[in-house]
This record gives sequence, C-alpha cells and structure tokens, in this order.
Amino acid sequence: MNSDINFSHFPVFYKEAIEALDIKPDGIYVDCTGGGGGHSSLIAEKLTTGHLYTIDRDPDAIRVLTSRFAGNDKVTVIKSRFSRLKEILEENGIQKVDGILADLGVSSYQLDTGERGFSFHTEAPLDMRMSKEGLSAKDVVNSYSAGELTKIISAYGEEKFARNIANNIEKYRREKEIETTTELAEIIKESYSPSARRKSGHPARKTFQAIRIEVNSELNELKETLDDMFSSVRVSGRVVIITFHSLEDRIVKVRFNDFCKGCTCPPEFPVCVCGKEPKGKLVFKVKEPSEKELEENSRSRSAKLRAIERVGE
Repeated sequence: MNSDINFSHFPVFYKEAIEALDIKPDGIYVDCTGGGGGHSSLIAEKLTTGHLYTIDRDPDAIRVLTSRFAGNDKVTVIKSRFSRLKEILEENGIQKVDGILADLGVSSYQLDTGERGFSFHTEAPLDMRMSKEGLSAKDVVNSYSAGELTKIISAYGEEKFARNIANNIEKYRREKEIETTTELAEIIKESYSPSARRKSGHPARKTFQAIRIEVNSELNELKETLDDMFSSVRVSGRVVIITFHSLEDRIVKVRFNDFCKGCTCPPEFPVCVCGKEPKGKLVFKVKEPSEKELEENSRSRSAKLRAIERVGE
C-alpha cells in the first residue's frame, strides 16, 4: 500500500484540540493517535525548538505519517500502542512532556477502506484490527460463547437486543463460520424486532462498535493509560482527549475529576487534616462539535473534547 493513503486530514476538533494543548514553541508533545497526521501537523507547525512524538499502532497510518513528516527533524514517528507511553518516553530519554493528545476515534480511512472490516456498509472480511495483528472480529464472532458475546455487545454497545444477537450468531455459526461484515450485519438485523428495525440508524451499528472495542481492547487500554498520560506531563502541562462514545467519555470524565480532587476529609471536620491538594484543574468542562463541524463531518456527532492541566505533583 502506498504512502498517499487517503486518511482524513481534518480530524474532529481540528483546531480546538490544539488550542486546548496551549502549545509552547520549545515544548515536547505526544500525539498518541497520529492517524493521518492532521493534529500532529498543527502541533509541529507551532514548534521551533520543541519536538513532537506521534504514535500509532496502524501500519497504514505509520506509512502516511512517515511520508508526511519525512525530513522534519521536529517530529518522531513511532509504531506502537499508546499504552506503551511510559516506555516510549523512557526509550527517547524523556522524563516529562508539555502536552499529550489522544483522538480515540476510528479514522475515516479505517471506516471507508472495506478490507479493514470496520464498516457494516461494505462487504469485507471480518477484521477490525487497528494494528492488523492479533485477535480479529472473525475470531470473536466465531469463538466466543453466546454468554460472552451477550456481555460484550451489552456492555460495549449498550445494545438492548444483545442476547438475541448473540444467540443468533451462535445458531448461524453452527452451520458455517461467519466470515464477512455483511453476513454479520444481516444476522444482527434479523435479531431485531420488526418495529425496532424501522427506527433510525442501522441495527448493526452498536454491535459492530462493541466487537471493535473488544478486538482492540480500547476501553482497557484507555483505563490503563490515563494515569500514565497525566503523570507524564510536567506542571502546567496538559492532557487533551477526544472521545466518540459514552463509555470512553465516562472513563475520561471520572478520571479527570479524580485528578482535580483535593481534600478528602469528612465534611464535619472543621479543618483539613489530610493535606491532599488537587493535582489537576479542568481547562474547560467539555466541548461538543459546532454546527459547522457537524455539517462538514457527520461522524463528529458523538465526539466530546476534554482537557486537564497539571497544577501539582
């Protein structure tokens, strides 16, 4: 695959996320989800003596990023999961950085490239692996028990027909292995009641989201890495995160609020005795896409932007 892969060059919150980072020209920054380099390019443009480390686990993204930043000595491209953030910084001799950005959405390229298997609109092999390695959607659909599938589809997809869908998957695969996105989408559709099928939105959307999250361990990786992100920024440094569904956003919101908590003494204590002080402060509560952005990119509808600044050790 060549280096001019058509990743979206204008990701969600294209400018707002960069403004939230409050970039210093001599600062050190990490883009945990480099993708097509949209956010990374804006960060790099603002640097003079600073440096950007842009990370992605998708080999297609790495080809794009490597080509895009070829000859730019202010940018280092790294193929890795962002859960290795601490190790990556250590390997590059970095103790603290000035800002970290993570855009947790699936790229338009991944959704629109049929062979990647992320979309239920196009017939393709069941894949959904961002890294193109390891457990695939085909493995999940054909090897997980009906109980395990019900749990995943219910928890990660917030799908009320999860049990019906899981039972129908199990029934279907007794006859033959489920191999394509359209096969799976049709099974999901048949699992809905006729009245539910007539409502807006494709019946497969929530289940595909759930399986994708499972395949890529998205929520576990986020939970494991938020503390590393926050501890890796210096005082006055910022962590900026873009989420695309309620489960991710809830994890970020709760953990950011935890960083901002100070005294934990019972309210009846006349004075603080615990001595705990907030380590962070919210840059703003939350931002959602503008009407203009929604018109330009319908996939931004569920996006939320949150940012926190470190204020103490």
